[in-house]
Amino acid sequence: MQPIHFTYLNGPDIERLELTNDEILSAVEQGLKAQGNGETVIEPRVHLIPEDSSLGHFNVLRGVVHPLGLAGVKVVGDFVNNYKVGLPSELALLNLFDPKTGVPKAILDATSITDMRTGAITALGGKHLARKNSKILGHIGARGTSYWNVRLLNHIYDFDEIRVHSKRPESQAAFAKRLSDDLGKPVLAVDSWEACVRDADIVVEASRLPEPQPLLKTEWIKPGALVMPYGTMSAVELSLTDIMSKVVVDDWGQCRKGLPFGALRRHVDLDKITEENLHAELGQIVAGKKAGRENDQETILFWHRGLSLSDISLGHAMLEKAAAMSLGQTLRFA
Repeated sequence: MQPIHFTYLNGPDIERLELTNDEILSAVEQGLKAQGNGETVIEPRVHLIPEDSSLGHFNVLRGVVHPLGLAGVKVVGDFVNNYKVGLPSELALLNLFDPKTGVPKAILDATSITDMRTGAITALGGKHLARKNSKILGHIGARGTSYWNVRLLNHIYDFDEIRVHSKRPESQAAFAKRLSDDLGKPVLAVDSWEACVRDADIVVEASRLPEPQPLLKTEWIKPGALVMPYGTMSAVELSLTDIMSKVVVDDWGQCRKGLPFGALRRHVDLDKITEENLHAELGQIVAGKKAGRENDQETILFWHRGLSLSDISLGHAMLEKAAAMSLGQTLRFA
């Protein structure tokens, strides 16, 4: 057998890549387009719960992006109390393979990939589903993915007002300061969910609740707004879907009945969201198969659970740039 080698990109390597906003968005949009064109394989994520799901668990995401010639498996730990020991709540590894032979192609530190690709999906949801004149963003949560939600949405919309709220005042203040410094504009840290959400053009709910709790009230949602909840535990009222003109998801297979967790889990289990009344998957909209927002009066809900395809697409972009910059290590497998 001929020797087999693969590429390893660690955290410092990925930091040195300094991917731009446009590079991140383009890579993730490429994966969505492939999905919309039926050129991918997605298997619903599975979970490994070591002890107590309210404390943390592992997500295992699997998929294939045929236009990129890559299969991928990402394992990401999501542990809410990691801040107490100086660690990010989410730590991840992305493993990439040749889908025709199974040969390992690369292993990447996927902690920042997880944050970036989640932010990109949020931002691309905004691009296709929010009103073009959206000026106010309300963002709940200061978890690792939250920074990229705001940064990439602002890259598209250049908001007049950005509001953030988080359960822990110290993380909320630090989050607002980091965003303000990086975006070069004021970011308002507000003291309640209502102050953050009411009358915002785009609402992102990225909370980290130990159990479902309807803290985001339907009555606060502005007509014509885009609402994007993606917490593991639901923070929305059951009535939220009643005011929506369209409901869009990233992948119905990961939202359907019989699966645990998710911001709209009860809505699916009670048939308030079904495959029949779902408007589209985002990839279908990106690929031009379904319409996105069609007028300013539509109030739209976009629920994303996280796509292995986005991890694979962003990992591919990182490998391409790393090769051009001579970054990373080549390790022997066999």
